Amino acid sequence: MKKNIVQALRQGLLEEMERDSRVVLLGEDIGVFGGAYRVTEGLYQRFGEKRVRDTPISEAAIIGAAVGAAMTGLIPVAEMQFNDFIACGMDQLCNQAAKIRSMMGGQVSVPLVLRAPMGATGRAAQHSQCLEGWFMHCPGLKVVLPSTPYDAKGLLKTAVRDENPVVFLEHKMLYGGASPGGKAKSAVDSLSNVYAPAPDEEYTIPFGKADVKRAGKDVTIIATSLMVHLALEAAQHLGREGIDVEVLDLRTLVPLDRETILVSVSKTGRVVIAMEEVVTAGAAAEIGALMAEQGLFYLKSPVKRVCAVDTPIPFAPAMETDAVPGLGDIEKAVLEVMEWK
Repeated sequence: MKKNIVQALRQGLLEEMERDSRVVLLGEDIGVFGGAYRVTEGLYQRFGEKRVRDTPISEAAIIGAAVGAAMTGLIPVAEMQFNDFIACGMDQLCNQAAKIRSMMGGQVSVPLVLRAPMGATGRAAQHSQCLEGWFMHCPGLKVVLPSTPYDAKGLLKTAVRDENPVVFLEHKMLYGGASPGGKAKSAVDSLSNVYAPAPDEEYTIPFGKADVKRAGKDVTIIATSLMVHLALEAAQHLGREGIDVEVLDLRTLVPLDRETILVSVSKTGRVVIAMEEVVTAGAAAEIGALMAEQGLFYLKSPVKRVCAVDTPIPFAPAMETDAVPGLGDIEKAVLEVMEWK
């Protein structure tokens, strides 16, 4: 039983590497060192340097090599040390990997997984972003954001078996265990039953299937990654005030489970979208548009977004706290939508 996301991801990689000899890992310091966040620890010793490759510090080279390897019969799982640095390889990812299968009429697949940590953790503007909206905007990519060890393992195994490129985003605040530090600590500590561990047995989780982490009837909080846990803690607090909150964990943005979103909203009539990305032109905006186009007549109040402000993430801790959405922001948004009768 793997109790934290690092362990769950490592177990998922190990199982897939044992299942299929075509699965190879590449990235900066993933071999001897075991990865910046220790996800690949021990895999170099188990599978050797031909299947666990340390690379130069070049994100363009890492993603480019993964694209070539995928096209020629391997299943590469490439690791970025920060999702921010995918910007250095956007041509390889969005102009090559995402398009090649379509351009080749389906004759060539690009089955690669690009793993990357995301989120604000005191590392300032170039190491703290949540960039899922970038990749959601690029046709041909699948976008995955696990929030629990159980989901992390099952979704990663599905990603490895997919014939398309998958961007797999892991929040740094959820790596450390059932009790990560910082903003996630109180949420995960108080909701350990929801922070589901990953069993050792074989399982996968299909893409495009959101998970109702908490059922409710008054308002739906649609969340991803770390925000799922903050939403669950908010739901506990608000429940003491008589507000019954449903928390929906999307798990994947591409494909997006529109059906489950609309079913939840048809029941509650009120929507708060909680994501750590910046507020403008992101995944939360896309879900807001879904409400306008297909869920308008379910709504009893305007949709509220709880996201980071449109600014580079500051280094100063107090300023980071102001810039990034937190527990109080989610609770405030729920109370605001509940004021509409």
